[in-house]
Amino acid sequence: MAKARGDFTDILIRNRLIGPDQLEEALRLSSSTGTKIQEALVKSNYLTQKEVMAAMAEFHGLQYVDLEGVEIAKSVIELVPESVARENVVLPLQLEGNVLKLITSDPTNYDTIQKLTFILNKDVTPVLADHEQIRESINRHYGQTETESMDSMLSEFTDTQIEFTQTEAARAAHSDAGDSDAPVVRLCNMMLAEAVAQRASDIHIEPFADRVRIRYRIDGILVERDAIPRRLQAAMVSRLKIMGNIDIAEKRRPQDGRIKTTIQGKHFDLRVSFLPTVHGQSCVMRILDRGNIQVNIRDMGFGEDDYLRFQKIIKRPNGIFLVTGPTGSGKTTTLYAALNELNRPDRKIITAEDPVEYYLPGINQVEVRHNIGLDFQRIIRAMLRQAPNIILVGEIRDKETAEIAVQASLTGHLVFSTLHTNDAPSAITRLADIGVPPFLIASSVIAIMAQRLARVNCSKCKVAYVPPEAEILSAGIKPEQLKGANFMRGRGCSNCNQCGFRGRTGIYEMMALNAKIREMTFAQAPAQQIRRVARETGMRNLLEDGVLKCLRGVTTVEEILSICHSDHE
Repeated sequence: MAKARGDFTDILIRNRLIGPDQLEEALRLSSSTGTKIQEALVKSNYLTQKEVMAAMAEFHGLQYVDLEGVEIAKSVIELVPESVARENVVLPLQLEGNVLKLITSDPTNYDTIQKLTFILNKDVTPVLADHEQIRESINRHYGQTETESMDSMLSEFTDTQIEFTQTEAARAAHSDAGDSDAPVVRLCNMMLAEAVAQRASDIHIEPFADRVRIRYRIDGILVERDAIPRRLQAAMVSRLKIMGNIDIAEKRRPQDGRIKTTIQGKHFDLRVSFLPTVHGQSCVMRILDRGNIQVNIRDMGFGEDDYLRFQKIIKRPNGIFLVTGPTGSGKTTTLYAALNELNRPDRKIITAEDPVEYYLPGINQVEVRHNIGLDFQRIIRAMLRQAPNIILVGEIRDKETAEIAVQASLTGHLVFSTLHTNDAPSAITRLADIGVPPFLIASSVIAIMAQRLARVNCSKCKVAYVPPEAEILSAGIKPEQLKGANFMRGRGCSNCNQCGFRGRTGIYEMMALNAKIREMTFAQAPAQQIRRVARETGMRNLLEDGVLKCLRGVTTVEEILSICHSDHE
C-alpha cells in the first residue's frame, strides 16, 4: 500500500520505533476510521503521543516541547487572548525580540499562525507539543477548567445588544430551567464551575449602577472576576432562585435557600442568601463541599503539644469544650473534625445547628427552624431525652442556650460549642456577660480554644526570604529563634493564581482550665489576669503559634501579623 500521509513515518522506521508491518496496520486503521495516521499509531499502542510528536517535529524541522511542569511567564501568556488559545488549541511559549514561539499540535496550522502574526504584529514560529498537554497547559495558565471559557461567554453577552426587562428576564430564566444550552443557564453553570476550580468558598454577586460585580473568596481573600453586563442581573438572580426553589416574585425581603448541584462529578451544597440593595438583589453563595469535611485532626496545623492536649480534651466523658473566633475562622470544621474522630458505633452524637452546613454519616443532626419555634434551647432540651453521649450546639448566643448547655455538661454529657470572642480567656468573661453564673462556668468548662486561619505558602513557588526588621519586631521573634529560622514566601505562579499562597492552616490558642483558672473564674477575675496565669501554665497565644509556623516556612510573618494582634504584656 502506498503511503497516503506517511511523511514523518520514515523517521519512525529509521529510528526503529516501528516496523513496516506496524505502519501498514496503522495505515489500514487510519483509512478505515478516517483518523490521522498519528492518531492511528497511538490508538494501536505502537507509539506514545510524545514519540509521534517528536518525529513530526523532526520531519518539519521544528522544536518539540514536553509541556509537563513547564511554567510560561504571565507577560507572554497575556499576548494571546484566552478565546484564541482555546479555539485554536495554541499557547505562546516564549518571546525573543520580535519572535513569538507558539505551541501547536498541528505543524500545518498556517491559518492560525498568519492570523496571530497579523494581530500581534510579531513573527510567529510554531513549536510542536502534544494536543492534550496543550489543553491542560491552557487550563493551568488561564486558570480555567471549562471547555468554554467564561471570558468568551461574557464577551458573547457584551456583543449582544438585546435588552432584558425584569419580566422577560424572569421568563427567560424559567424557560431555561431545563435547557442547559440557554445563555443565562450556561453563564450560571460556568460561574459555579469556575469558582469550584479556583477553590472558592463563597461567590459574591453584587449589583451596581452600571455593572454587576462577581467576586470569589479564595483562601479567605476576595478576588474580583470580570463584571457582567447590568442587564443580565435580573435573569441571573431569577435563575439562581429557581435552582434553590426560592420565590422569584419576592424582591423586597431578604431570602435564603439551598442549592444542591453536581460540578465535575462531585456533589456540592450551596447556601444562598439574597439581600435587596439600592441597585437590585445582591447574592452570596457559600460553597459547601461534602467531601472536604472529612478532616483529619493531624492535618489541621496543631503543634505537637496542642495536638495531644486536644486529643485528651475531646476524649473526656463530660464538660464543655468551646471553640472561639470570628466568622470564617474554621470553628465548625474543627468541631466536625473532633466529631469525626469520636464517631464510633458505641457513641450517640446529636448536633443542633443553624443551619446544618455539612452532613455527617452516623451523626444525628438537627436544624434550627425559628419559624416554627424550633430554636437551640428547645432542641437541646429534646436532645437530652435522646440519651446522647456527645452534643454539639452550633453556637451559644444567649443565656438560655448557655445555661442548658452547662446543665447538659453537668449531667454527664460532653458538649461542644462555639462562641464569638477574640481569644480564649475572654470567652469566660463573655459567658459571664451573657448571664451564666461564674460557679457554673468554673465547674462545667473544661477547655477553650481560640483559632484563626492563615494562608499557607504555595508549595510550587515558595522560596527563602528574610522578613523586614519591623515585622520581626512586631511579631516578637527572639534572636535565638532567628538562628534556626527557615522563612519562606511564595513568588506567585499558576498553581496559586500568582498570589504566593495556596490553602490555609489553623493557628491556635488552647487554654485548658486548671484549678487556679477555675478559682479565678469563680472570683470573676478579669480576662487579662486569666490570660497571664494561662500563659504561665503553658498556653501559647495565637501570635506565638503563628510565629512557630513562620519559623518552619509554612506561612509568612506578614500574613500572621495581618490576622493576629501583637500582645505586649
